[in-house]
Amino acid sequence: MSQTIYPQRGRMTPGQQRAWERAWDRWGSDVVDLPEGPLDTADWFGRTSPVVLEIGSGMGETTAAMALGAPEIDHLAVEVYQPGLAQLLLRIEHAQITNLRLLRGDAFRLLDEHLAPGSLHAVRIYFPDPWPKRRHHKRRLVNSELVALVASRLLPDGTLHLATDWEPYAEEMLAVCSAEPGLRNTAAGEDALAGFVPRPAWRPVTKFEQRAHEELRVVRDLLFTRV
Repeated sequence: MSQTIYPQRGRMTPGQQRAWERAWDRWGSDVVDLPEGPLDTADWFGRTSPVVLEIGSGMGETTAAMALGAPEIDHLAVEVYQPGLAQLLLRIEHAQITNLRLLRGDAFRLLDEHLAPGSLHAVRIYFPDPWPKRRHHKRRLVNSELVALVASRLLPDGTLHLATDWEPYAEEMLAVCSAEPGLRNTAAGEDALAGFVPRPAWRPVTKFEQRAHEELRVVRDLLFTRV
């Protein structure tokens, strides 16, 4: 089993610490503490609905907005950064979000050991750490091993949606996903950005993304479907 996300250090604010103590046991779980075998999402959410997994939810701004915007879908968010998960707990409480559950730990382990083949409606990976230094490229989340595992966990016609503002990483993501036989690129056209798609209206523009635009970094989206 591969380690796909590298933990980041960070200290929680007092408000985040209180949210963690108050709400983590209700809305979250550590991946290492999950029972052996596939995760019972129907039991965790109290219903049977399509399930979307977001890998690397960060501070949760996009995650909370998308869960609110699609109440008919159950959302899982896996992240290693505890302050980010705590901030997302605050968002859950503030907006009274009921269709979102949080997981702390390694995404590869979650997919490999606790999500059954063909169980996911979609997987989303937004603005993963680009690890720009060449010696750190091996730490990049999106690689052929992860993409193959994601493809196996998607339902037929399920989607893998990625976004990044780091051009070299965008090209690498495009190459890796295009090489996966279980996926098909939905992009059309043969312009300068062939292979990429416009940002779907349902993916919110976060403060991070707005800053990327202000700094003239082009944000690129990729949308692949399971064949």
